Amino acid sequence: MNLETAQQTLEDGFAPWILALQPTVTEIGTEGATLSIPITRDIMRIGDIVSGQTLAALADTAMVFACFGHLDAVEPVGTVTLDTQFLRPCTGDSIRAEAEVTRAGKSMIFTRCTLIAEPSGKPVAMATATFAR
Repeated sequence: MNLETAQQTLEDGFAPWILALQPTVTEIGTEGATLSIPITRDIMRIGDIVSGQTLAALADTAMVFACFGHLDAVEPVGTVTLDTQFLRPCTGDSIRAEAEVTRAGKSMIFTRCTLIAEPSGKPVAMATATFAR
């Protein structure tokens, strides 16, 4: 799967509220995927930090694309588990989500994702998810 196909899949197949985050697929391959979103007022919560809901949604979306990259195809996957650990308040210009497949079987795919605030380069959250094929 190439970047153009991945971005088109995102724009055509994901919910409007995910697209409202303005995600961009910046890398995709058999090892995983990287997405980024700008930090805007729309995703901030009290205290001027990015909301946890935004971070969890970005991580889940990035891990779906890691599945697509691993499979080299857009194949329906459903989130079975999603565990997110918030490490520090997220501030800055953008958030980079680096997702990878840790194991893929016939019916389940296991993934992990690190969310990094830019320009600081500091991890702000980590997530793991299991997807059913």
